[in-house]
Parts: sequence; structure tokens; C-alpha cells
Amino acid sequence: MKESLILGIDPGTVITGFGLIKASNHKFTPVDFGCIKPPKKADAAYKYLAIFEGIEALIQTHNPCAIAVETQFVYKNVQTALKLGMARGACLIAAAKSGIPIFEYAPSKAKKAVTGTGSASKHQIQKMIQALLALSELPEPEDAADALALAICHAQNQKEF
Repeated sequence: MKESLILGIDPGTVITGFGLIKASNHKFTPVDFGCIKPPKKADAAYKYLAIFEGIEALIQTHNPCAIAVETQFVYKNVQTALKLGMARGACLIAAAKSGIPIFEYAPSKAKKAVTGTGSASKHQIQKMIQALLALSELPEPEDAADALALAICHAQNQKEF
């Protein structure tokens, strides 16, 4: 199997997590992970712009072959769902602009890919990502661990993997 560079994105309005892995022969190697934190006091439009520009910069720097984005989670609070949808949209537009294939996965599918259960806790995700990627510490923040789980989920769903 050829080596695949996969960018996982966990969209959020306060923190957007990202995780980049190299997948080859059923092995995963961490390349980069972390988060994009828009300025807290910025107007909404500028927060979404910061997310867009952050994702765009990651794509330009690393040139992944695939981008895995978490699908929107349905919240009871309509305002929260709308804001999350806007953050997700900023991520999708940055990814689409690059021309790199985009794949979307439900949070439960990404959790199941790394822990074996779709209802795993944030801490369980962090612990499994730490083990799977042989990290010396838990991946922080939790959103970065979620993004790495999305990238691993995508790698596992590829036929050539």
C-alpha cells in the first residue's frame, strides 16, 4: 500500500481540532495535531474566517491526500447547532477549495474506529490515540484527539489499507 497523508478535522466554534497522520501498511504515524482557536472576542464572521484560514494553511503546508471531517452533531440548542454548522462550513469550504477529496464521518463512527465502541468518552479516545500513535503524552486538546480519530477512521475505511 502506498503511504497516505490524511487530515482529520473536528470543527468547533471555540476550538477546531486537527490531526494529520501518515497511514501505511496498517500502521499510523502522527505528523501534526493541535487546534485552531479563533479570537474569543472577535465577531462571528471573523471567528469563521480564522477557522477557514487555519485549515487552509494546514492544507497548504502538508498537502494531504484526503480530508476527514466530523459530521454535524445534532444539539438540543438550535443556536449551538447553527454555530457549529458555520464552523463546519468554514472547514468544508477550505477543504473544497484545495480540491482534495473530503470524507465525512459521524462522531460515533470515528470513536468506534479507535476504541471499538461508538459511545467512548473523550478521555477514552485520548488514551487510545496515545496508544495507537505511540505518543508519550495524551494528545491535547481533546478536539485534536478527536481529529486524529477521524483521520484513523478514514484510513481504516480505505480499500487499499
